[in-house]
Amino acid sequence: MVKAYRVVGIVGAGAMGRGIAQIAAQAGSTVKLHDLQPQAAAGAREAVFAQWDRLHEKGRLDAAQRERQRAALVLADTLSDLADCDLVIEAVVERLDVKQRLFAELEAIVRADAVLASNTSSLSITAIGAALQRPGRLAGYHFFNPVPLMKVVEVVAGLKTDPAVCAGLMQYAQAMGHTPVQAADTPGFIVNHAGRGYGTEALRIVGEGVADFATIDRILKDQAGFKLGPFELMDLTGLDVSHPVMESIYRQYYEEPRYRPSALAAQRVAGGVYGRKVGEGFYRYAGGVAEMPPEPPVPQVAQLPPVWVSTRAARRAELLRLLKKLGARIETGQSPSMEALALVAPLGFDVTTVAVVERLDPARTVGIDLLIDDGATRRRVLATNPATRTDMRDAAHALFARDGKPVSVIRDSGGFVTQRVVATVVNIAADICQQRICSPRDLELAVTLGLGYPLGPLAMGDRYGPTNVLEVLFNLQTVYGDPRYRPSPWLRRRGAIGLSLLQEEG
Repeated sequence: MVKAYRVVGIVGAGAMGRGIAQIAAQAGSTVKLHDLQPQAAAGAREAVFAQWDRLHEKGRLDAAQRERQRAALVLADTLSDLADCDLVIEAVVERLDVKQRLFAELEAIVRADAVLASNTSSLSITAIGAALQRPGRLAGYHFFNPVPLMKVVEVVAGLKTDPAVCAGLMQYAQAMGHTPVQAADTPGFIVNHAGRGYGTEALRIVGEGVADFATIDRILKDQAGFKLGPFELMDLTGLDVSHPVMESIYRQYYEEPRYRPSALAAQRVAGGVYGRKVGEGFYRYAGGVAEMPPEPPVPQVAQLPPVWVSTRAARRAELLRLLKKLGARIETGQSPSMEALALVAPLGFDVTTVAVVERLDPARTVGIDLLIDDGATRRRVLATNPATRTDMRDAAHALFARDGKPVSVIRDSGGFVTQRVVATVVNIAADICQQRICSPRDLELAVTLGLGYPLGPLAMGDRYGPTNVLEVLFNLQTVYGDPRYRPSPWLRRRGAIGLSLLQEEG
């Protein structure tokens, strides 16, 4: 344990403060827990004691250790009781004026060498420290809920933070069993900044009528391997929590288009439809379990038409092998016959545009998403265009479901669901590296531990190909004319010269 933090004060006994108090006591510190409401602090301590009792019952905590930890977690009736603390961590309401006032009071109470830390998730550490006589002693120390289970903590230096303060907090995080990552003092730090691509792009997709919530969730789980779909995740977190973060980062970056929030989410917040905790969000919940709509059945098609594959299709050779495996009748001419289903596999472009450019009959043209190797997915995704005939849509669905793999059919848009979301996630991560908010290594650690993504966003870009991601972004820019798909210079450099996205800047 870092000796300098023998006594640790926690101000704020909500879920975050309680969790930080628990892991600090487990690390061997004497922890003084204070809240403006004494009953809140007492209740938080009892909740931590109950958690240790459960660990003891499961054989994961011996009796002597449990008693030592119980003795180490004490209540502080007033801020003055924190005078002997080596470190004080605040976990109070996310308001700049409240935090500034609290730290000004603490500065007058604690020793000159005591460290002050804020668990803020979105406010500037520099701004919080502006009210201090010695802002060098203040740093950000952002934990994630639930603190004992979420094993990452962001250590954030303000403009005037002493580097030794961050070094000590990094060591102490490790002593508490957490993985520290160091971030510059920028809106959203690492995790909340990097996480903007997943939910905001999914909201845009559903807002365009491309697919419903459940279909988008299924696609991103089964194609890209995310543990939770974006709408399941927002329901779990609560839109009353996640939407204000979207708005805050958007405003702090002076309305950067990449972070633009969704009116759809704002409407739901206004209506109190927050998610699981209120029983209704993007899904309805019964006993805490989401009521998921059933998947559309596979169409019954008496006779499948022959299939022609565009010469410009992504992964064309792989697609032809898959069609052969599925028993399709494949046409090999330069253009499809009048009876054929025409398959295209664009990256970023919409099916309508591809059909027009390649002079295909839109009524018989269907797109398939092949950004990711079909063998690495648990779902196939097809897209129709506004003119696609029902019989051709049904034939494509039935054909690609022949081996039992689920198939989702979405409406036409620039890019498919996975292409748009993955490209946005990778692009925002690349921009974080471009801004030098953190190292690529810390970015990957923070996102995998803090957001639970199957891969870090840079590793994701590596796996699916930087040039493919760039192609999706460039083509989305063409389709939408929207600067939110503007590729980061960091990504463009690596895509252009073929270096691994995980390679550090040279």
